[in-house]
Amino acid sequence: MLVWFVAIYLLASIGVGLYAATRVHNAKDFAVAGRRLPLPVVTATVFATWFGAEAVFGVSATFVKEGLRGVVADPFGASMCLIIAGLFYGAMLYKLNILTLGDFFRMRYNRTVEVLTTLCIVASYLGWVSAQIKALGLVFNTVTDGAISQQAGMVLGAAIVLTYTTFGGMISVAILDFVQMGVVMGGLLYIGYLVAGMTGGVDVVVSHAAAAGKLDFFPEASAAEWLAFFGAWVTMMLGSIPQQDVFQRITSAKSAKIAIWASVLGGSIYFCFTFVPMFIAYAATLIAPEQFNALIESDPQQVLPTLVLQHTPVFAQAIFFGAVLAAIMSCSSATLLAPSVAFSENIVRGFYPGISDRAFLRMMRITIVCFTCIVLVFALNTNASIFKMVENAYKVTLAGAFVPLFFGAFWKRATTQGALASIFGGLGGWLLVELLLGDASLVPPQLIGLAVSMLGMVAGSLLPQGIGRPTPLPETHATQRHQAAMPAHQVAEGPTHRPEG
Repeated sequence: MLVWFVAIYLLASIGVGLYAATRVHNAKDFAVAGRRLPLPVVTATVFATWFGAEAVFGVSATFVKEGLRGVVADPFGASMCLIIAGLFYGAMLYKLNILTLGDFFRMRYNRTVEVLTTLCIVASYLGWVSAQIKALGLVFNTVTDGAISQQAGMVLGAAIVLTYTTFGGMISVAILDFVQMGVVMGGLLYIGYLVAGMTGGVDVVVSHAAAAGKLDFFPEASAAEWLAFFGAWVTMMLGSIPQQDVFQRITSAKSAKIAIWASVLGGSIYFCFTFVPMFIAYAATLIAPEQFNALIESDPQQVLPTLVLQHTPVFAQAIFFGAVLAAIMSCSSATLLAPSVAFSENIVRGFYPGISDRAFLRMMRITIVCFTCIVLVFALNTNASIFKMVENAYKVTLAGAFVPLFFGAFWKRATTQGALASIFGGLGGWLLVELLLGDASLVPPQLIGLAVSMLGMVAGSLLPQGIGRPTPLPETHATQRHQAAMPAHQVAEGPTHRPEG
């Protein structure tokens, strides 16, 4: 019954995604859903930005092992990222009517900065999407009681998500997010209700966790622990802001006001709801202490699925795994789409300046297939935990893309020379410390990279300019110049291709 339920659910998801594909008429529909999504749909898709493999398996496993201070990056940093990014994108970038963050870097600086930052953004998705693929393999392996290996499950999961994402783009992602988030929230709340009944109530679990020190948030009074704590928080909170999937989800709203409110609501709901899988996972240690304490030491990511399979009825198992699949699929589809759109728009398209909209749409779909294959190979050949794969993904964007984005938006004196110094200095500083010292470094390497990136931006912008002069934040006049050469019907719809700054 469980296997059949999962199979039917997957087929239904593919059907919905393919139906949504019939509404994709141009590149703008594919990349940002035509910028016409209402508040409930954008809120759901913002929530789904993070509620995937690491929220269900990774965060809950880390919590039962390390407590609240172990999950400072997610949900604390992750939820703040969604809120900050929404306020920033809604207020500053929404009016530019662009497809990618790389478009902003080109308009504010130049083509070189566009390419370098886009490569940073695309590279950061390798670990993030791989974590989702690994989680799909884990679910299929668990549901079929080992009949499908984790490796085969990864291939199957990647193929399913690739199918509807390639055809439907952001429209498929948004519609499925809206449906799947209802399944996720209802399913996990139901499992939480069952588990609470097994343990004697929510207060019993919370009291036990508090007594065990799991609810202690701040680290002990040592410089090394505080720096590691701060580094994990900042990496997820700021390193995730220059991310294409966050940008696409928020700017797919039909107005700037909806973009801002959806990000605040989505981030707030995400922060609150992530405690549900944490509660369920910790409750397992009260239901069967010996079994689950041993599992925490050997493979904590198995705590949740093992609890559901061995201590709940089949109906609850179907609800749980349906919810988990919904969460992972909604997250992985967008994170496959985002880097593929960015790479197509900001790297490949530069070599084909006169490409038609139809050909560009085909290019994005081909890129998604290629990126999925790369991610699948990486996922099949790495042993890193889901939580660590996600946490490490954003070190590259923190060191190489955050400062050019932030200073480019808020500091009028930021120049191309400063941006290049920021990118090379930030990435170089981070990688040098990471390779030479690694975990032995008192200050987390990504924080050193962030500091060097800031220094490079300020110094490079204030020193005599050999590469580029200060360029103001691109206002609507950049888009207006582009639209002046466009047919009237395209101006009404907004640019569906690369705006020239």
